[in-house]
Amino acid sequence: MMNSFTPALAAQIALHHYGIHAVATRLDGEFDANFRLDAVDGRRFLLRVSPPDELRSNIDLQCAVLARLAQSPAASFVQRLIPTMDADPFCAIDSIDSVKGRRFARLLSWLDGRLMAQVRPQLPELLTSLGRMLGTVDAALAGFDHAGAHRELKWDLSKAGWIDADADLIDDADRRAIVQRHLAHYSSAVQPALAGLRRAVIHNDANDYNVLVSGTGYDARATGLIDFGDALFAPVVCNLAIAMAYVMLDKPDPLASAAHLARGYQAAFPLTAAEIEVLYPLAVMRLCVSVVNSARRKRESPDDAYVLVSEAPAWRTLARVQQEHPRLAHYKLRQACGLEPAPHAPKVCQWLQAHASEAASVVAPDVRTAPALVFDLSAGNLDLGLPDTHDTPEKLSRLLFERMKAEGAVAGIGRHDEARLIYKSEDFGTQGENGIEYRTVHLGLDLFQPAGSPVFAAFDGVVHSFADNPARLDYGPCIILQHAAGEGVVFYTLYGHLSRESLDGLRAGVKIQRGQRLATIGDFSVNGDWPPHLHFQIITDLLDFNGTFPGVARASDRAVWRSLCPDPNIVVGVSAGRFPPPQATMAEIVDERRRRIGHNLSISYRHPLHIVRGEGQCLFDADGRRYIDFYNNVPHVGHNHPHVVRAVQRQLAVLNTNTRYLQAELTRYARRLTERMPGDLKVCFFVASGSEATELSLRLARACTRQRDLIVGEGAYHGHTSTLIDISPYKAEGPGGAGLPDWVHKADAPDVYRGKYRREDAAAGLHYAQDVQRIIDAIHAQGRGLCGFIIESVPSVCGQIVLPDGYLPAVYASVRAAGGVCIADEVQTGFGRLGTHFWAFERYGVMPDIVALGKPIGNGFPMGAVITTPAIAAAFDNGMEFFSTFGGSTAACAVGNAVLDVIEREGLQANALRVGDALAAQLRALVARHPIIGDVRGGGLMLGVELVDDRDLLAPAARQAAYIADRMQQRGLLIGTDGIHHNILKIRGPLCLTLGDVEVFVRVLDAVLGEDGAQPAG
Repeated sequence: MMNSFTPALAAQIALHHYGIHAVATRLDGEFDANFRLDAVDGRRFLLRVSPPDELRSNIDLQCAVLARLAQSPAASFVQRLIPTMDADPFCAIDSIDSVKGRRFARLLSWLDGRLMAQVRPQLPELLTSLGRMLGTVDAALAGFDHAGAHRELKWDLSKAGWIDADADLIDDADRRAIVQRHLAHYSSAVQPALAGLRRAVIHNDANDYNVLVSGTGYDARATGLIDFGDALFAPVVCNLAIAMAYVMLDKPDPLASAAHLARGYQAAFPLTAAEIEVLYPLAVMRLCVSVVNSARRKRESPDDAYVLVSEAPAWRTLARVQQEHPRLAHYKLRQACGLEPAPHAPKVCQWLQAHASEAASVVAPDVRTAPALVFDLSAGNLDLGLPDTHDTPEKLSRLLFERMKAEGAVAGIGRHDEARLIYKSEDFGTQGENGIEYRTVHLGLDLFQPAGSPVFAAFDGVVHSFADNPARLDYGPCIILQHAAGEGVVFYTLYGHLSRESLDGLRAGVKIQRGQRLATIGDFSVNGDWPPHLHFQIITDLLDFNGTFPGVARASDRAVWRSLCPDPNIVVGVSAGRFPPPQATMAEIVDERRRRIGHNLSISYRHPLHIVRGEGQCLFDADGRRYIDFYNNVPHVGHNHPHVVRAVQRQLAVLNTNTRYLQAELTRYARRLTERMPGDLKVCFFVASGSEATELSLRLARACTRQRDLIVGEGAYHGHTSTLIDISPYKAEGPGGAGLPDWVHKADAPDVYRGKYRREDAAAGLHYAQDVQRIIDAIHAQGRGLCGFIIESVPSVCGQIVLPDGYLPAVYASVRAAGGVCIADEVQTGFGRLGTHFWAFERYGVMPDIVALGKPIGNGFPMGAVITTPAIAAAFDNGMEFFSTFGGSTAACAVGNAVLDVIEREGLQANALRVGDALAAQLRALVARHPIIGDVRGGGLMLGVELVDDRDLLAPAARQAAYIADRMQQRGLLIGTDGIHHNILKIRGPLCLTLGDVEVFVRVLDAVLGEDGAQPAG
């Protein structure tokens, strides 16, 4: 047995045959005995000792492959063969000590990295790099042959038909049927095609335990391919197919993983069209071979629990791939390889373009000549307005048909290849790489006309199929016609959202003439509660559907479905001038932004988002993907809240002017704000941003005290003006900053997690306050006076820090005793965000002299305000007029009042407390499972999760924080990162977030925290 081959014997071989003094450590291996050798000179090697029955030709084959690769661009991916002291590639080991039989030993260079099986998750970047590595290796082995490679192996995919004889060993009938179905396709279509494909020696077993990976998270890359023990002379494409079978295992979207692999391989060693055609069925056949082999092993060793464990992922994956049509899988892989997805689609499009003038109009009158109005129904459309303007079929119908009437249009056009948000039912959700992905991209062309309007056949054809599909699905009752496009090419036209009566008396195979009345348009009941319209679609491959076919596709598969379903306007013929210009692509936007926008205006996330719509707590990108927003605190009452939007719409439609004129809205808003303020905070100044509010706060403080020196908190950020950069250590002391001016004094951040005084010290707040007193004493020692002290009520950029008990009362007392004023920066925290109080400073039992407001004040409208005492306002009234062109404008006051309305009517402060407490509790529950979480803090919907590499040393985990934020974004949840060390997850979304949102958030965060990229260093 190989286990009897000890590390001591391995060290003996290294010394006697290679002249290397080393310590040997046993490694795992299925057949060979593997040892890591740590030489005394610091070098590291791998020693492999074959089992006693190994053929010499197999060892010679592996050595020849490594020798070939060593002289190629693939050299860095494989181990280097170390010759013996006799210059032989390997050595024969006869019986030594208690180990009997002849074995062969090889010494190989050591490759650093971890097994791909240990990597979680296997992100697209890693899979693409694996494909590239395999392609590089196969390119290097092109044309290479070896006598030892011509052998019989059960893992030879080109001879996988052997499983037919053993398929009956699968006990479950349904599972057995799956294997037999794939086997039948393999035998009839795949195996015969293999004879004409490129052949060479291939690795033949690029599974997760034979691939080495370096790096973590998004930086993980395949860097090593080991163990050529199954090398075989076979069709080259089998090598990729085998790797593909393994990367598909237990993936949420197996084919997406396969496509990443194919994309990388294609870049290194382009596949032929014939190879791509058999690639997916070969990968599936490898899974079938695996489960049949497991069934055989179960019969031979019924008590071997490992067999059951090892076959389970293969069965789960086979169940998932059952949902993918083989030809659609083929098209997706072609697209990944940079080819036209459906190879026959160009011929169909060419025929349609050549015969477009012969096509009959599918509706009457003919929209090629009669006026038709093109609607924008995309995710970012500006036509539909607020959701409650079209939240019922009647409202939407009235909206569209009234626009058509106003424009004198005989039909409305809904565009092809348009990503829409209207497909919200679970029927449109499918499993994607990053959770459920909704089908949003429209594959047909809509022609809106009244119910009962006639529908005509565009071309001569026959009825292929028809069905009375449920209205909730893509297009209700429909008819599919089949047409000939010459040279044996066929295509199909689909007519959907028809009346049920249209299907009466239909039979498959019935000939239909061009222009023949085919059907009538259905009403709401068959339109999925959409306004009456014809859904007209061209299909280049029906994928064996009958009477139905997807009318909407996932955005991630957009290119494939565009090939399967080209633009029907080729036939309908609405002039291009009636369509809006095409939406800019992500790449075009990024390119133009780089050329025209300052480069220090950053973009969030590794994969930038093109956000086009907001609703409540959600944002939507141009593809219709939904993101739950736990990040943006500006849309305080929810993105585009209808009450707030209508308030500004109504006011802008009548008047928007400045504060030089009397306006009741201004004084009413000032009254409502000051009624919310404690004590003597009764005078308002209005500006257009939080930065302006903070800047004005400083002017008020200076006018009152006639002093300049200001105390700020460590890591603070207060705004982007020159003065505010000067008082913001986060900016002034960061990259590009000039440091703090001599009139700005930085106090220790009162951080009881990583600061000088910790949470366990009951007097920590007073200790931090003493640092402020020290600064005051130093200012006085220089013969200077104090202007004031400014701090965010919950320092946000500093890390969502909740000020410790006693800190703020003691600081305020010291500042006032020194003649200074106390400024509360509530730009981030005001208006009920903390839940317990409307203003965050109230949490600490203090009353500031000046309060700066911004961000949530206008729910996205540019607003800011300063509220102070009559005495400070009087001191500011020194003869210099204060005026802000947009501050306190009529529209701004209307918006401000509307925001207060919503907070009050919808109980959002109480919701922030309820939802925030639930979120904080569940986040704290994650601490026990994830050592990287050092601290959870905050209140209401302003929370911070501090990440550390080591809980004792508090080493900041900034890299992991960025990774987690990016992965959460990919999973449809938005958060940010913050803190002096950029290691804090920032959670502060709209106040309308729900407990259901919390459940989703914590479940996904828990999963992401378990990924490699989120693990503590070391």
